[in-house]
Amino acid sequence: MTPPNMFIVYVRDAAAAARFYGDLFEMKPVFETPRFIAFDLGGGIQLAVWSGVEEGFSFTGSRTSELCLALPGGPEEIDKHFRKWVGKGVDIVAEPYDEVFGRTFVVADPDGNLIRVAPVD
Repeated sequence: MTPPNMFIVYVRDAAAAARFYGDLFEMKPVFETPRFIAFDLGGGIQLAVWSGVEEGFSFTGSRTSELCLALPGGPEEIDKHFRKWVGKGVDIVAEPYDEVFGRTFVVADPDGNLIRVAPVD
């Protein structure tokens, strides 16, 4: 069995972040500990939220990366997804706009990590 490849998002509270991402992406965790929770994205890829390696450890550095959810269906699908996430009360960083790669928008999780929605290339 090949171990999964994983994207790790650093958060203050793993349980709260897992609830946020689980609701946002409509998925359930496949692995849970008090400070590390993983979701299966398919194809041997996982998304994990992690609140640190020891008590008092803090990920307070600047956020210089983003997750990207690539959707098929064109600009209408991007706008539809934006309205759906607004209904969930997410923190909007950039409302839908047209970029060189197509329609896109950006939101932030409760820790300020960025999540972009864009069209499939």
